[in-house]
Amino acid sequence: MNREVEIPVRPQRIISLVPSQTELLFDLGLGNRVVGITKFCVHPKEWFKAKTRIGGTKQFDFEKIESLNPDLIIGNKEENEENQIKQLMGKYPVWMSDITNLDEALSMISSIGEISDTSDKSDSIVAEIKQNFSRLIPFSNPRKTLYLIWKSPYMAAGKNTFIDEVLTKCGLVNCVPKTRYPELTPHEFKLLNPDLILLSSEPYPFKEKHIEELHRLVPTAKIRLVDGEMFSWYGSRLLKAPKYFQQLLADI
Repeated sequence: MNREVEIPVRPQRIISLVPSQTELLFDLGLGNRVVGITKFCVHPKEWFKAKTRIGGTKQFDFEKIESLNPDLIIGNKEENEENQIKQLMGKYPVWMSDITNLDEALSMISSIGEISDTSDKSDSIVAEIKQNFSRLIPFSNPRKTLYLIWKSPYMAAGKNTFIDEVLTKCGLVNCVPKTRYPELTPHEFKLLNPDLILLSSEPYPFKEKHIEELHRLVPTAKIRLVDGEMFSWYGSRLLKAPKYFQQLLADI
């Protein structure tokens, strides 16, 4: 974001505005140093139950944030709303990540380790993620893949997204030529003609009942429900992702 952020040497009152980064803070052992999270920060469960929730990822409760007196707020350029972030920047140190690929995710993990004085743990997490991805055997017969994140209207993960990077790591070819998260019409489904359609569990919770509807649009495609956290959470959840991808590839 082309700016400098002054951060305390060892921040003691951290607020996380992004679920995947909240989970990372837990795995870095920050415990009582994290004082606030969002209503979507469902992992770990004990934090979700006990920590103060400061609203959603795009709609903050500024009074709650002020009451927590944070000395560091951690957000993400894509997941948080720009004007709300700028409002927070006027009062607090706000550190933002910007992630579209695995290297940027690993850099974020290292950076948060550095600014929270937990580099030993963050370096260990980064090393293990790299090792686990090095063992991932990509799909041997690349298939045109459509990854859906929303319904009514249908929306897909396009190019220049972290999900697109994950599909590539799995040996799958994202058939959506547009960037970011374009809306798709039934006619576009037929034009894309994917071999494989992956229905994410988040942000829209696709279920078995949606598979039949999509089969009518693309009768020849294989359709699978997938764990959206594995495809889109770019924090320490990446430790578990390669094993999940390997099992998924064996099923398709």
